[in-house]
Amino acid sequence: MTACQKDGIRTGTCLLVLSFAMGVLGCGMVHGQVPEYAGSDPVASVKGKQTAVLAGGCFWGVDAVFKHVKGVKEVVSGYSGGDVKSPDYETVSSGRTGHAESVKITFDPSKVTYSQLLRVFFSVATDPTELNRQGPDEGTQYRSVIFYSDGAQKQIALAYIDQLNKAGVFRAPIVTQVVPFEHFYLAEAYHQNYLELHPDNPYIVYNDLPKLRALKKEFPGLYN
Repeated sequence: MTACQKDGIRTGTCLLVLSFAMGVLGCGMVHGQVPEYAGSDPVASVKGKQTAVLAGGCFWGVDAVFKHVKGVKEVVSGYSGGDVKSPDYETVSSGRTGHAESVKITFDPSKVTYSQLLRVFFSVATDPTELNRQGPDEGTQYRSVIFYSDGAQKQIALAYIDQLNKAGVFRAPIVTQVVPFEHFYLAEAYHQNYLELHPDNPYIVYNDLPKLRALKKEFPGLYN
């Protein structure tokens, strides 16, 4: 969300910007769909719930996408990757805390694998070729990041990015960072489950509802 946003509402010139926003997903893709991960996924054999922490621009849309993926138990919005303890939206939005707007995904690996979550992430949740921005939102707080919690997640993320770059899936190299997970700070209550609560917000209409339509179209077997 840009500086002209206040408490989740965009006004004035922001709406003009939104008319040129990302809207249609896959704008950086050469092919119609991101291929499956070609390697093995050791996370798939892990028993019990697992977590994945991802950042891909404004957390409203990323949150909404993963809430509709089968096997996902919970998704919450927050802040990761910075060096300030207990950040809030205003300080993160300044771009000076180092945090990225992120989502923490709790999932059942027996129903959806970690590599499948990354495939959804690269396909419909974010444009991984945009550096420090997504659509109308600019700044390091909107960068694309995979925060890995262990060696298996790191291995899958790095190998998958290498696979996609070598296959020329996107028109530009993937700039998504792969970094160790350290902290996740829960975002304010008004940011949680934002799309479902505010489906008519112009930002949601132009930028995030198309992501849900793309998820349903591209991944009918995973759509919930």
